[in-house]
Amino acid sequence: MRQRMKFETTLLPLILIGVILFPIFAPSPYLVHIGILILIWSYVVTVWAYMARFGMVSLCHAAFMGIGFYSTFLLFNYFKLCPWIGMGIGVVLSGILALAIGQSCFRFGVIGHYFAVSTLVIGELITLIIIAFRGPTGGRLGLTVNPVGSPSFLRQLYSFQFESKLVYYYIAFILFLLALYVWKKIDQSKIRIALKAIGDDEVAAASVGIPIVRFKTSVTVLSATMATIGGVLYGQYLTYVNPVSMVGVMPSLQICFKAILGGMFTLWGPTIGTILTVSLEEYIRISYGTAFIGYSHIFYAIIIIILIIFLPQGLHGSLSETFHKMKRRAVLAS
Repeated sequence: MRQRMKFETTLLPLILIGVILFPIFAPSPYLVHIGILILIWSYVVTVWAYMARFGMVSLCHAAFMGIGFYSTFLLFNYFKLCPWIGMGIGVVLSGILALAIGQSCFRFGVIGHYFAVSTLVIGELITLIIIAFRGPTGGRLGLTVNPVGSPSFLRQLYSFQFESKLVYYYIAFILFLLALYVWKKIDQSKIRIALKAIGDDEVAAASVGIPIVRFKTSVTVLSATMATIGGVLYGQYLTYVNPVSMVGVMPSLQICFKAILGGMFTLWGPTIGTILTVSLEEYIRISYGTAFIGYSHIFYAIIIIILIIFLPQGLHGSLSETFHKMKRRAVLAS
């Protein structure tokens, strides 16, 4: 406990200050770009873990992100509607879809692998719908948001298109802090106790009066809507979206891989997994160019297999547990 308090009171503030000052003193815009990607995906993976750490593995979170950026892109391109309003509409649509998933799956006892497969099918269905309406969405070719040129900052704020990467970086940083804050609030609430009891033994939890459907649906809607916000930021930053590479099964699996790598049961696990995977992807892309396209996915598979066998709680979770065991043994030995 003392080590944890020492980390939170000394090392953590220094890390936060370093993250805040990083884009200002970064030697190149490319490193700021990497920082933005890490923060956005850390946010998305963290909100995904709201569900997964209680036994609800969703394989359609990329679809929730897709609902967000396609809502903003389509409404802005065709109706000149402010992306912030489009974001709100996307959040509502994702919330409705997540509510339907929760009510239909949890009410009829769809759990575990069956729930994961159900969400995978839903994510693929969203992808196929986007491809089918290729007139407005661009189909498999994707969709680019209409540029606004170089207007004033207020116009950039209205259109959610900023010339400076610093703005995207700090928006992503604020969202990342929000994801960590919500995680902490969940841990401090009775919802965590109820969801942990449900994850351990759903029948026993129901027998003591815990409203299983309500609690599981609530965290599903929360996770989905927050992922939608991350999707909007990701889309607006890239200014281009594609249903196959950004909405389909693969990006949803990549979210899952990032969380498993770092450890989905710990606060910092999703962030550590994201830092490692994004860094690996960019290193391979920059160092080897087109010679090793797709090889990062092979590395993912190898790493995940190794982790499942030797480190089932992820890097952060397993190392933390090992450290606490060693410390406990030292205390008992003394």
